Amino acid sequence: MNKPGNLVEINFDGIVGPSHNYAGLSLGNIASASHRGDPSYPRAAALQGIGKMRGNMARGLAQGFLLPLLRPNEETLRRLAVNPAEDRALLAAAWSASSMWTANAATVSPAPDTADGKCHLTPANLVTMVHRAQEWRDTKAQLDIAFGNSDHFTVHDAVPPSFGDEGAANHMRLCEGHGSAGVEVFVYGRPGGRFPARQHEQASRAVARLHGLDPARTVFIEQNPAAIEAGAFHNDVVSVANERVLFTHEEAFADRDSVYQAIRAAFPALEVVEVPSSAVSLAEAIKTYLFNAQLLTLPSGEMALVVPDECQESASVWAWCEAMLASNGPIRQVIPVDVRQSMANGGGPACLRLRVVADPATVDPRFLLSEAKAEQLEKVIGEWWPEQIDPSDIGLPELAKTVRTARGKLLESLDLTILG
Repeated sequence: MNKPGNLVEINFDGIVGPSHNYAGLSLGNIASASHRGDPSYPRAAALQGIGKMRGNMARGLAQGFLLPLLRPNEETLRRLAVNPAEDRALLAAAWSASSMWTANAATVSPAPDTADGKCHLTPANLVTMVHRAQEWRDTKAQLDIAFGNSDHFTVHDAVPPSFGDEGAANHMRLCEGHGSAGVEVFVYGRPGGRFPARQHEQASRAVARLHGLDPARTVFIEQNPAAIEAGAFHNDVVSVANERVLFTHEEAFADRDSVYQAIRAAFPALEVVEVPSSAVSLAEAIKTYLFNAQLLTLPSGEMALVVPDECQESASVWAWCEAMLASNGPIRQVIPVDVRQSMANGGGPACLRLRVVADPATVDPRFLLSEAKAEQLEKVIGEWWPEQIDPSDIGLPELAKTVRTARGKLLESLDLTILG
C-alpha cells in the first residue's frame, strides 16, 4: 500500500440542495420544529454554505464538498405509496434536502488509527427518521467516487438496522496532530426518553470494529439524557473535539467525571474547555449552537472556533466567548459565520461538514474546492436554485422539474453526471 504523503484535515461541506424547505420532519430538533411551515430560501442557503467554505479556504485550510442527493426521491414515494394530498409529511420527506448536513454522512477513521493503515468511512444508516433513512446508499455512491482510491480508503456499507447510526455527529477524535495516531470517542444515547436517542451503542461499536480500531484507543461514552430532552439530538450540539482539545458543555455527558477520566486514560494530553451551566444554560447553548461549531487548527497552529452568527447575538454566549479568549486558553479565535438558513432547519456550521484526515492528492479532485470552483458553484446556484419555496409548493410538478434541473446543472458543471 502507498503511504499518503500529506495527511491534513479536509472538511467536506454539503452543498445545500435546491429543494431546501422547512417541513419540521426531525423529532427532537427544536429549531427544525419551530420553523416548520416557514418559507425557505434555497439559493440563499446554498450561497451561505459556499461562503462558509470560502472563509475556511481563505484561512489556508483544505476544503471539499459533497453534492445534494436527487430530490424528490421517486423511489421513496413509490415504496411508501404516498398520496400527495393526504400524506404531506411523507411527501415532504421525499423532498428533503437533509443530506446537506454531511456530519451525518458517515463516520471516518483516519489511516493512523486503523489496523490496515487505510482511512475507513462507514455511511450512517440514519434509520430513526424516514426523511434521512433514504440517504445512505446515494451518499455511499458519492463516497465511493470521492474516496475511490483503494490504496488509501475503504468505504463500507452502512450498519444494518435496527441499530441506529447517525455518523460523525456522534464521533470525536483526539490526537497530538491530525496526521498522528488518535483516540476515537463514540457518543451514544439510551432509548426511553421523550425524544429518540438516535445513536445506538451497538452501532458505534460495530463501526469501531469495521474500521479496525484499537480497543485501547477507542472510548464509548453516553450522552446526557437531559441534553437529548433539551434538544441535543446529536452529540455535536453539545460538544466538539479537535486535536488535544475537547470543547464541551458541562451537561453534555451522562457522567461527566467518568467520561473525562476514561478519555484521559486513553489520551493523557486531553485539554477540556468546559462551559458551565452557570455561564451558558443548556437551552441557550442549543438555541445558539455554540458547540455545533467547527473547531479548527489553523496553519499557524492556533485553534479557531467557527460559530453561527447567533452566538454573537446572545449576551451570555458571547460574554463567555470573550472571557475564554481573554483567558489565553487553547482556543484563540472565535469566528462568527452566517448560516441562518441551515440554522433555521436545525443545523449549524458543524452539521454542514464531514471531517476527513487524508492526503488531498488521494481524493478525487472533483470533490475538492478551489476559488475557481467556488465561483463556478456560485454561478450555477445563482442561476438555477429556487429563490423561495413555500410549504404549499412541495409536490408541485413544476417545482420538481426546477429542482431536478438545478441539480443536473450542478452535476454537469462538475463532470459528475455519473451520479444521475
